[in-house]
Amino acid sequence: MHLIQSLTPHSRVLDLGASAGSFAAKRNDVTVIRLDIEKPHAMAAGWYVWGDAARMPFATQSFDLICSNHSLEHFQELEAAVREAGRVLKPGGTLYVAVPDATTLTDRIYRWLGRGGGHVNAFRRPEEVIGLVEGMAGVRHRRTKTLYSSLSFLNSHNFVARPPRRIALFAFGNERFLAFLNWALRGLDRRLGTRFSRYGWAFEFGGAGETAPQEEWVNVCVRCGAGHSEAYLRRKTSVRTVLWFWERYRCPACRGFNLLSPEAPG
Repeated sequence: MHLIQSLTPHSRVLDLGASAGSFAAKRNDVTVIRLDIEKPHAMAAGWYVWGDAARMPFATQSFDLICSNHSLEHFQELEAAVREAGRVLKPGGTLYVAVPDATTLTDRIYRWLGRGGGHVNAFRRPEEVIGLVEGMAGVRHRRTKTLYSSLSFLNSHNFVARPPRRIALFAFGNERFLAFLNWALRGLDRRLGTRFSRYGWAFEFGGAGETAPQEEWVNVCVRCGAGHSEAYLRRKTSVRTVLWFWERYRCPACRGFNLLSPEAPG
């Protein structure tokens, strides 16, 4: 995550609603604390705290960066949790929020497959999230980025329990099937102006300095969800043509199988 790379040494980061860890902690000079109300099935690097996001066991102004990566949709006491995030964030700190768009095909599949999937809050417009965070946390919105679907929650490599029978409609989570489905949905979006391959939004609040534009990547791995630009993938991976016109690559982060989707010009 670019926000962690830009932190000064000895900064403190809160992974809010972390589950097993919503990002990799690749810096030894930064302290990462992961908060969740339940103990996950696995744990990434960092310190874990079991606690309620609406009543965080941290001192005021404790963190330089807070990452709420697909967690706001799960919080029962949403406003209280966002207000707490504002309390424990240092002045000048950054709050990162990523949420699904409840109007998208991907989120509807997720909720249908998992009988709700634990989503108790539905966000349908980015303005809803911006208003909530600015009002409750008291930090200014800086930028918004569109997120594209990876369908990784359907991937059999990621099953930690027996999946519901409905997974049969998605080839039982076969990775190559999901790669083709992702490629097809992105193609429909390019040609018809639809939104089938979109998933949600990522927001940055607070922080200081200039706000540089951030790329929106359509190539998102169907196994780990890591996104990369088309140029990066062509430069760093072996992109190969399969059959007549499909191009495939292995994700640089997890080696998952993917089909390359061309990015819009400009």
